[in-house]
Amino acid sequence: MAETVDVASVTRAEIMDRYGLGRSTLEKWFRERASTGHPEPDGRRGQQLTWDAGAWHAWYSARGTEAAVPDGLATRDRLAEIHGLSRHALKELWAARGANGHPEPARRHGKALYWDTEEWAAWYGSLPAEHDRELLTLAEAGRLLGLAPGTVTVYASRPPKGWPEPVEEVPLGGGRTRRLYRRADVLAYAAGKA
Repeated sequence: MAETVDVASVTRAEIMDRYGLGRSTLEKWFRERASTGHPEPDGRRGQQLTWDAGAWHAWYSARGTEAAVPDGLATRDRLAEIHGLSRHALKELWAARGANGHPEPARRHGKALYWDTEEWAAWYGSLPAEHDRELLTLAEAGRLLGLAPGTVTVYASRPPKGWPEPVEEVPLGGGRTRRLYRRADVLAYAAGKA
């Protein structure tokens, strides 16, 4: 298999995001490709297999399933990306829907849930500020700020001016420490840099 691929190739993670499918479903279809007809990989991007985007889309469409997330709808992962939240925070909001009024999905397709982005944003905007107290790992804080993983890892030992102090430090095995930062503090740091 080739080590480089053109821009028309997609990784499994990109397929998951684009089509709102779960990793286990995609892995099962690929594992059973002799019977499912799943396309063969066309190369690799780093450690990840890639598939020709057009061939994969044609195969998926022929299965009789909806090929893409409809306009105006978003998966949980996409909502996390749009609103700068961790996936865990979104799962907690959904789990507490009886108490917080979380909107129901606008659409269900298999196990995939899709929310109306405008309805969800309006609901989320009306929440009390408690969600800003959500604790983030250093990696989650970096993703929230759009930083490269290699950039944010040095913040624990060499924090930039204005970087918040962790609100909690959890000892891990091997002498490592997980530092947790308040989401609101990370956002305040970002606002101060603008």
